[in-house]
Amino acid sequence: MKHRFADKIVWITGASSGIGEATAYRMAMEGASLVLTSRNESALEKVREKCIAGGAVDAKVLSADLSNLENLAQVSERAWSLFGKIDIFFCNAGISQRSNTIDSQMDVIDKVMDVNYFAPVTITKTILPKMIANGGGQIAVTTSIAGKFGFPLRCAYSSSKFALYGFFETVQAECYKDNIRVTFVCPGRVQTNISLYALEKDGTPHGKMDAGQAGGITSEKAARKIVNAIYRKKREVLVGGKELIMVHIKRWFPGLAARIARNIKAM
Repeated sequence: MKHRFADKIVWITGASSGIGEATAYRMAMEGASLVLTSRNESALEKVREKCIAGGAVDAKVLSADLSNLENLAQVSERAWSLFGKIDIFFCNAGISQRSNTIDSQMDVIDKVMDVNYFAPVTITKTILPKMIANGGGQIAVTTSIAGKFGFPLRCAYSSSKFALYGFFETVQAECYKDNIRVTFVCPGRVQTNISLYALEKDGTPHGKMDAGQAGGITSEKAARKIVNAIYRKKREVLVGGKELIMVHIKRWFPGLAARIARNIKAM
């Protein structure tokens, strides 16, 4: 395999499972050096070992709770210092939700926004000046088709993903001249554990695999598309199956998309 990332330092959040884990293995196969972050340090160690065995030049574990916003600037400084730079930041960690707007408690909405939006903002504000001073870099951010249109039981999740587009499109507009590139990774249904850990109205875990999630593409297939898009510095990559047609319907027929969204089976 061609080692397209042999000279790159790649920081991946949400690297202990799902899309983040699969992308780490794919980057390792292509010769990257990796910084792996999630809350689960023991799981990260296993991912690190597989990355080294799979071809990574080096891989280091940096465990962190992204909902703890006060510590994220320090975590970001630590991530940068592990290799002395970060060429690609894959901002992938996130948490979902399974509750309607009226019943969702505010602390649940706050947590979803903290992890999915304010954490990426905090990290980016720390490492972006360093990237620019270093001659440039790339940020890949996992959004969602739920960041293209709202639908039932995702009030906080959808809001957080919409917000990512606003923030990172602004970063791209401001910093393109500084050789900063942004790639939006927009998944539909991918076979990950995101529904297991999604928050119910009171913050308890959803605790089951939704049928839509179970029928999605594999995280390995998603990772191949994501890594190719990052290498090509694409502005956006849609990742999933037939459900992605909703993105195109929303663009060209927003009224129809709204009617469809009202009738989507959200689980």
